[in-house]
Amino acid sequence: MSAEAPQGADPSGLAARLAALRDAMPPAGAQRTIVAIAGAPGSGKSTLAARLGAQLGDAVAVVPMDGFHYDNALLERHGLIGRKGAPDTFDAAGFVHLVRRLKAEPRVAYPTFDRAADLSRAAAAEVTEATRLVLVEGNYLLLRARPWSALADLWDFSVMVSVPVPVLRQRLLARWAAHGLAPDAAQARAEGNDLPNARTVIDGSAPADLTVRGV
Repeated sequence: MSAEAPQGADPSGLAARLAALRDAMPPAGAQRTIVAIAGAPGSGKSTLAARLGAQLGDAVAVVPMDGFHYDNALLERHGLIGRKGAPDTFDAAGFVHLVRRLKAEPRVAYPTFDRAADLSRAAAAEVTEATRLVLVEGNYLLLRARPWSALADLWDFSVMVSVPVPVLRQRLLARWAAHGLAPDAAQARAEGNDLPNARTVIDGSAPADLTVRGV
């Protein structure tokens, strides 16, 4: 059954709950606890995951989904560059394979996304044998649509960060303005791509174990 928690630095004692999951794992071996932290663009899921990772210590890793963006050249070839960030602009099957490996293998390298260069960097980070808990963060972790739906059986615990669409819109406009876009261009990016993606997350995701109302 899904539970709800209010806004806060540590909603519903989430860090303590995740620490208990981490500490329940044996100190050695390949098996890990894998937690999904999902949310729409601008929801604060990345901020929450980073904050929890810092609180929970060295045996915890934060793995973003964003390293699985298709390269811009490939998106251009398929006419998808204007929709970058939509579900079909990620290597979803590759991402599912990564989560399976994180669950079972002692040492796993994974790609990261370089926002300044707007591209993914292969095998740029790793989860080691010492990692007992992995916080995976991304937009589509709970999506019901295939191939994303294959992730459902891999999560030991799931969190959805839920933020009202008007608040998402304000945050996304501010984000693009901070990247140097003029107001009209910022609005076009938010309305034409980010908010449709947000609605996909809101309407198309399965219930999480815990829903956090605002971050």
